[in-house]
Amino acid sequence: MTLIGWTILGGIAAVSLALASTTHAAETPGGADARLAQRLEWFQDLKFGFMMHWGPYSQWGCIESWPLVEEDKWARPDDLKPWGERGKDMQRFKRDYFALNKTFRPTRFDPDKWAALAAQAGMKYVVFTTKHHDGFSMFDTKLTDYRVTHADCPFSKDPQPDVVRRVFDAFRRRGFGIGAYFSKADWHSPYYWSPDAPARTRNPNYDPLKDPERWAKFVAFAHGQVEELMSNYGHVDILWLDAGQVRPPEQDLRMDDMAAMARRHQPDLIVVDRTVGGPHENYRTPEQEVPDKPLDGPWESCLTMGDQWSYKPADKYKSTRQLIHLLADIVSKGGNFMLNVGPTPDGELPPEAVTRMREIGEWMAVNAEAIYGTRAVAPYKEGRVCLTRKGKTVYAICLAEEGQDAPPAKVVLSKLQVGPGAKATMLGTKEPLTLQARDAGVSVEIPASLIAKPPCRHAFVLKIEGTR
Repeated sequence: MTLIGWTILGGIAAVSLALASTTHAAETPGGADARLAQRLEWFQDLKFGFMMHWGPYSQWGCIESWPLVEEDKWARPDDLKPWGERGKDMQRFKRDYFALNKTFRPTRFDPDKWAALAAQAGMKYVVFTTKHHDGFSMFDTKLTDYRVTHADCPFSKDPQPDVVRRVFDAFRRRGFGIGAYFSKADWHSPYYWSPDAPARTRNPNYDPLKDPERWAKFVAFAHGQVEELMSNYGHVDILWLDAGQVRPPEQDLRMDDMAAMARRHQPDLIVVDRTVGGPHENYRTPEQEVPDKPLDGPWESCLTMGDQWSYKPADKYKSTRQLIHLLADIVSKGGNFMLNVGPTPDGELPPEAVTRMREIGEWMAVNAEAIYGTRAVAPYKEGRVCLTRKGKTVYAICLAEEGQDAPPAKVVLSKLQVGPGAKATMLGTKEPLTLQARDAGVSVEIPASLIAKPPCRHAFVLKIEGTR
């Protein structure tokens, strides 16, 4: 494998043993200190987040990073043009992939447009890929030349080439929570994938337990980059760590020390050491799936709008109706929905994504009350009706069937109990609805006027006040 512009500056290996040795207090939601518990409540109130996988790989329209792993043949489909003859020669393929930084020049990159569109869609926090597994840093790290601000990358000539700074600043100006995606693995680093041996799996191509000096250099490098992100980029709410295979005992990244260091710079930080469990996975992140029932503690389903995390030409995008229904289903089970879009090589959001985000925003403009700040209420979903709650108010989100653009004439909720004086309305309207308590639950009748002219499309929300 050809390594491009790799440097370790400032004697970082020496600081690996100088990192704080005190272990941060247990931080699982069940045993959280008051500060972290408060932050997790804040996170659960947000409900809808925006994620972007973006980097030099977008130029090929390929899956990010994973094609570099020889054993992951699924990531190198035969019908994807960039492979061509490269796919038959992994050394050549890796060389060409790692050279994509030399042609990365997103001339239409404008994160203010991204942030404005995400705000219009009703999203409340962002998680951006500061560095994926391939090791290319989208920020001005001082610890490697393999970065967007280095002279090897044409975008370094831009007046403001630090992509992460611009993304964080743009979303922060609109009041978003800020999340830094960071891969714990780094397949460009000679301290993770040594150039002295073939690298065929996603793990180090040497035994860290038998070569502790090399591994210590990698640990120092990873800690150093996280410290740059935590100290140089303003307030950060979430450190979202990927590459769950990097965990003890074989790949001990000294997470106690990393989390403690990160919180010295960001005291309110939520740490997500995803898929690892333990004290530093402050909330769980099911990927490309929605759990059948609520999970213990805070959680977030992260799903793609299309089929692929990064940009893919002619990707197949979920419909606006599907996305709204996913949002309602996830929130009804107490989770957050983080929706991923891969920007184009030029730095724009794909037109299909723009259309869907605007249409989601139209629905949220009417129904956001049933989403933000809510919590789960059993039985969570009854038929095509998802339930959320705030205190004694329950929101019944009626999911329209395919081809249906009107609410049903009657909604029956067999498990919901109401007290005297309970009432029901439909969000986006002022007309009272007929609510009747039954031996088992309640029924709500919707007048013909609202059926003929509903306030929105895709899903209709009944607000039921005075529940028990």
